[in-house]
Amino acid sequence: MKEFICLMALSTTISCVSQTTSADILPEPVQIKTATLPAPEADKEDAMVYGYNASGELVVLREGSNNLVCIADDPKKEGISVACYSKALEPFMKRGRELTAEGKNTKEKREIQGAEVAAGKWQMPLVPSMLYVYYGSDDAYDKETGNLADGQFRYVIYTPFATTESTGLPGKPHEKGMPWLMDPGTYRAHIMVGPFN
Repeated sequence: MKEFICLMALSTTISCVSQTTSADILPEPVQIKTATLPAPEADKEDAMVYGYNASGELVVLREGSNNLVCIADDPKKEGISVACYSKALEPFMKRGRELTAEGKNTKEKREIQGAEVAAGKWQMPLVPSMLYVYYGSDDAYDKETGNLADGQFRYVIYTPFATTESTGLPGKPHEKGMPWLMDPGTYRAHIMVGPFN
């Protein structure tokens, strides 16, 4: 199963070019159905969706008309993991994908993105912005319908530069499923809520 860091993470782990064959790429309607699983029901139909073409490249499968961007499951990775996020996070996510395509590791990407935000090259959202994650096992995934039988949600609320002091949230969870603040004080500070400690 994919770890949270992989998807959380969209900004640092999704490559624009994949090493898969066309046989590994699911039909666009199935990719779109699966990609939008994390989205609130009312937002699924109008969300923008990124997925994979026959060459394994990450491309726009559907233009959207609401505030959400969804990412299809990466066929190169074990397990199923999809996410939808506020369009306000697109500069962050897009830059992460670009740096991944350049071969930068996670530490390098975070340093580069942090420096770019500090220099005003692009901006993180000024208000809390949502990322919805849905993940599960390959065995529970139906490649014909795009449904995931054992899926679980994670919720990530980006609050750039928030601190434990400013939010009252702990820097790590002390109960299962409780919200906590990850990367406090940084451009990528975010509140984590999910079925994990």
